[in-house]
Amino acid sequence: MRIAIVCDFLTKFGGAQRVLLALTKAFPEADIFCLLYDENGTKKMFLGKSITESPLGHLPGFLKKQTKFFLARLPKMIESFDFSDYDIVISSSDSYAHGVITKPQTFHVCYCHTPMRYVWDWHHEYLRENNLAKGIRGRIVRGILHKIRIWDKIASDRPDCYIANSNNVKQRIKKYYQRDAKIIYPPVDLEQSEFDVSEDCGEYYIIISRLEPYKRISLAVSAFNENGKKLKIIGEGSELSKLKEKAKDNIEFLGWQSDEKMHTYLSNSKALIFPGEEDFGITPIEAFAAGKPVIAFKKGGTLESVIDGKTGVFFEEQTSKSLNQAIERMENGYKLYNRQFIREHAEKFSEKHFIGEVQSFVMTQYQLHLKEYNIDQKIN
Repeated sequence: MRIAIVCDFLTKFGGAQRVLLALTKAFPEADIFCLLYDENGTKKMFLGKSITESPLGHLPGFLKKQTKFFLARLPKMIESFDFSDYDIVISSSDSYAHGVITKPQTFHVCYCHTPMRYVWDWHHEYLRENNLAKGIRGRIVRGILHKIRIWDKIASDRPDCYIANSNNVKQRIKKYYQRDAKIIYPPVDLEQSEFDVSEDCGEYYIIISRLEPYKRISLAVSAFNENGKKLKIIGEGSELSKLKEKAKDNIEFLGWQSDEKMHTYLSNSKALIFPGEEDFGITPIEAFAAGKPVIAFKKGGTLESVIDGKTGVFFEEQTSKSLNQAIERMENGYKLYNRQFIREHAEKFSEKHFIGEVQSFVMTQYQLHLKEYNIDQKIN
């Protein structure tokens, strides 16, 4: 039995790539297909894997970092892969991967991180953030996104079934694709995490994130500029220089850190700050694994992971005032947070649990698929 795993961009190592890595553990013989691959950008986490890039892989290196110029070509690129010799295709998609073309006999399951946000629920915000709401340039981009939206709706019928990474995303899949989905939460590798579940209250708060506008790190910087408390920020991204310029001396930027160092910083922190709206959010689970509470914006995937008053605190509005009020509430009741309870809460999001659920769901649905097409094949 041959299995292929398809993803969008394998050029950095974030939440979607961690899910992909766990999928390769669930199906270790699977071949990987992606629009673009960057060995260094993914911290060499996929070395030794069979990886096939789309024709975009032949572009010069500097163009590979400017994928926004190739938006109109991306549907064609994802459709260029030939899966004729595969029995199962698993797409890990937040934009294009679910649009691969397979034969009727090939079973295709999509692990959906979200329907493509910049053509659906974040469409107008995306245009405003990139100054594309008006003007000739904006008209061209809006036309391209309109065509991609039509393609995406058509492509959403191609998977035989869907897995959603949260109830939040399940609702989006139903809204935009009119498809049902099984919820399997993304994994955190708790067994490999050498977290020290300490009862001590750290001296600083921490953010672990890509430094991109939609992550709303600027909001946290504003809040900590006002409250003067210590904040350490781990991560890289397009907003790094802008955030450094804005931040006062109580805020420290640590850049990218290895998992081991990241775990150490988390274990010695007071709490994780999570200021953006995410489809699910793996970083809060990593904080729970360290026994640390999370201060999160009350929207999106954190509603499914943070228990207000037990594993963290919510703030209602994305303003520095609302965030600072949440920080104050946490500090006033900090001794009430049970570190062991928080750690145990993380267990239901473990990588082991994820792998077991994914394997069971995929193979069960595959057997049903074989019966539907009257295919007599042994499952190894």
